[in-house]
Amino acid sequence: MMTEKDVKRVVVITGGSRGIGRAIALRMAGPGTRICFNYSAPDSTDAEETTDLIAKVGGSAWSTRVDVASQADVQGFFNNILEDSGRVDVLVNNAGITIDALLVRMKEAAWDRVLAINLKGAFNCMQAVAKAMMKQRSGRIINIVSVVGVTGNAGQANYCASKAGLIGLTKTAARELAPRGITVNAVAPGFIDTSMTVDLPQKAKEAMLAQVPLKRMGRPEDVAEVAAFLASDMASYITGQVIHVNGGMYM
Repeated sequence: MMTEKDVKRVVVITGGSRGIGRAIALRMAGPGTRICFNYSAPDSTDAEETTDLIAKVGGSAWSTRVDVASQADVQGFFNNILEDSGRVDVLVNNAGITIDALLVRMKEAAWDRVLAINLKGAFNCMQAVAKAMMKQRSGRIINIVSVVGVTGNAGQANYCASKAGLIGLTKTAARELAPRGITVNAVAPGFIDTSMTVDLPQKAKEAMLAQVPLKRMGRPEDVAEVAAFLASDMASYITGQVIHVNGGMYM
């Protein structure tokens, strides 16, 4: 069991129990790093599996269920982390959902929920951690956006708007927090092989792959490598940027 003295870096990942979030957690895990992640599903099986995988690479993990759209839930989540570890070095805003429909058919509830999780949720987490990072005079914030936040995509008005908004939030926060040594960047995945894409109709998958020059889906690990780089000392002079990981889907 890792003691407080053993912890050199604290990484917080929202939506870290599976998919891209899990890949990022495993890429950043290791001796001296405590991974704190949250999830939204009532079933904690995925979270427990992620925790076990982190332990196998010598890391320490703690997780809990959180509704990132709730400011109170988010504040409580970060209060627990700061009380336990005293710091947060990296925040990865990965939590996101889709509720797709054409613009003329989209229900208000679908619009509100996707914006609440994908955009307000990231805002809640950034606001909750900003003061601690400012006090440390260091920190890395990495927001997982999407290629469609730049290109748009039919049937995803709410999702595209949330990711485009998160790009704007990334750039604004980068300007505000830079004087305190905090970098804020975004990673924009393209067509990645996760549970969010596995249920797409075959014709939709073929249409998306036709737009990818590399002619294959990306892996969660492809995104995780870029997130790990942005969290490292090698990226200390990079802020306010959107790094695309999409096989050339958007150039």
